[in-house]
Amino acid sequence: MQAVYYRDIRGVEPVNAFIDELPPRVQASLDLQIDRLNMLDDSDPPLPFPHSSQVDGELRELRCHYGRRLFRVLYRRSSSLFVLLHIFEKTTTTVPAADKAVARSRWDDFKFRMDERPRRPPRAAGRDAP
Repeated sequence: MQAVYYRDIRGVEPVNAFIDELPPRVQASLDLQIDRLNMLDDSDPPLPFPHSSQVDGELRELRCHYGRRLFRVLYRRSSSLFVLLHIFEKTTTTVPAADKAVARSRWDDFKFRMDERPRRPPRAAGRDAP
């Protein structure tokens, strides 16, 4: 299995952009926690609690922290990929409906573009990319 960042139609990876804005030590900690998803095999069950938990349907949260700061990465599985859809710093006891809605919208966009025939591969990130 491989964890990949959702990339929108403009080539922006919102989860990666969020992490890049954090201090280097927090970035490193989150990257290590995301790597747990990469260690799973196709036949493995989902990453267990307390590392991950189900949010709504097939939408799951990767439960990350740095010290007392709590972060949640909302993701879904697509065949042999984990698509990292949305990230936020958690300050409430439940995942806010607005954050779930962002993740669902990005998943719908991802599925629409991947199911398109003929499929157009995602555009490389960067303004001058071909």
